[in-house]
Amino acid sequence: MADSRSDRDGDSRIRLYNPYQDLNIPIPNPYKIPTTPEFLFEEESLRQRRSWGENLTFYTGTGYLAGSIAGAGKGLIEGVKASEQGDTLKLRVNRILNGSGHSGRKFGNRVGVIGLLYAGMESGIIYVRDSDDVMNSVLAGLGTGALFKAASGPRSAAVAGAIGGLAVGAAVTARQLVKRYLPI
Repeated sequence: MADSRSDRDGDSRIRLYNPYQDLNIPIPNPYKIPTTPEFLFEEESLRQRRSWGENLTFYTGTGYLAGSIAGAGKGLIEGVKASEQGDTLKLRVNRILNGSGHSGRKFGNRVGVIGLLYAGMESGIIYVRDSDDVMNSVLAGLGTGALFKAASGPRSAAVAGAIGGLAVGAAVTARQLVKRYLPI
């Protein structure tokens, strides 16, 4: 059980912790546990956001995972629909696994590439603008959509860029609303 009192020295960033409190064992010196994150270097404590490498890994990985799960779900539905009346159980399971694997890889790769492009664009825009605000995210979404569909022609690139900018704008707005009204 944790005690939220401050340290005897007056440091409010330390809380006292006695793991034997419920056992009624008198321990004169409970453990002192910090309530704030500890960093090895001072520069790490001043930084308010992830680095470009961390962003790249985070967006690419979560994009691939989300795309793989969505693609596997789509492949599952297609595999169930493709099964015919006379198929054996082995054949049905095979169709479902093949469809899930194929669609999962395809969607995962696409969404992972979108995450990779977004992370690179956002880091580049933050570097060029030398500011950290919502506009960077929206511009990165716009650029990511346009670049992802650039090979399909200028009209497709413009539509995809607009969709990307709107999607990121909605996501950032939703995140700020959740942060403001639902403190977690």
